[in-house]
Amino acid sequence: MLKQTVADRNLAMEAVRVTEAAALAASLFMGGGDEKAADQAALDAMQATLGSLTINGTVRIGEGLEGEARRLYVGEKVGIGKGTKAGVAIVPLEGKSIVARGGPNALSVIAMAEDGGFLSVSDIYMEKIAIGPGFPDGVIGLDASVSDNLNNLATAKGIGVADLVVCLLDRPRHGQLVSQIRDAGARIRLILDGDVAGVIATVQADSGVDIYMGIGGAPQGVLAAACLRGVGGQMQGRLVLRNGDERAAAQAAGIDDWAHTYSIDEMATGNITFAATGVTYGALLKGVRTMPGGAITHSMVVRSVTGTLRYIEAHHDFSRQPRYG
Repeated sequence: MLKQTVADRNLAMEAVRVTEAAALAASLFMGGGDEKAADQAALDAMQATLGSLTINGTVRIGEGLEGEARRLYVGEKVGIGKGTKAGVAIVPLEGKSIVARGGPNALSVIAMAEDGGFLSVSDIYMEKIAIGPGFPDGVIGLDASVSDNLNNLATAKGIGVADLVVCLLDRPRHGQLVSQIRDAGARIRLILDGDVAGVIATVQADSGVDIYMGIGGAPQGVLAAACLRGVGGQMQGRLVLRNGDERAAAQAAGIDDWAHTYSIDEMATGNITFAATGVTYGALLKGVRTMPGGAITHSMVVRSVTGTLRYIEAHHDFSRQPRYG
């Protein structure tokens, strides 16, 4: 019988409190054209809420290295210093440009790892491939061709390649990848920002996304891996280092083998709790909806120890609790 503790269950709700606060704060700037202000509001709210948690936490994926970032830097202690010992990975606002223009799928994201941790990466790029749960190991991989990955996944799903939808960021760097996907016969969903949401969409049967491919932020890749590991999905990541500065940043994080392909277990280990709250409207999560004197948030929380994925709709009364921003 699986042993669960009260601390395990409480950590899930603590994580959601953090992302709710950041999402509420960032939502004040939706459509305002100021992505820096939106990002700063989310960071302020996340830091304030993290400081109140009953955890002995250490930031493992944060706003940067100590000396580069003033707050929530890698190695910073968070929580009250008592309770569950955990590594913490954060993206206070994934999709700050999305919020600035009032677009879809902006999220606030956090993951916590008990008895384990996260791949330590700075703000560099990572090539990623990911699918949701329910498939045999090895169906997809970065060393396989685009055509082979799509054919293998289609066979595993019992459908044709033409029925698959591939999600990836709309970036010039993906021009060749887009051509290869089209040549293979699959369909494409291009997103402007938010590749954590893009990866997580593979978990949801009704999202219309079958597989995620392409190059995006490495910290976001680790956060997405934390979610997928909780529900049994598959993902691989490989760093993309474009210049000497990025190679130096990887070395500073303790990475020497730049060509290594990371498995999902190498990116997120231990007992993982993952939470995300929608900031703007999207297929993955509803955005913050305001109402007189309060707001409604929609979040998801995943716990690897049980493989449970929960959706939480919270109604916030601002007369009884602060709204950061």
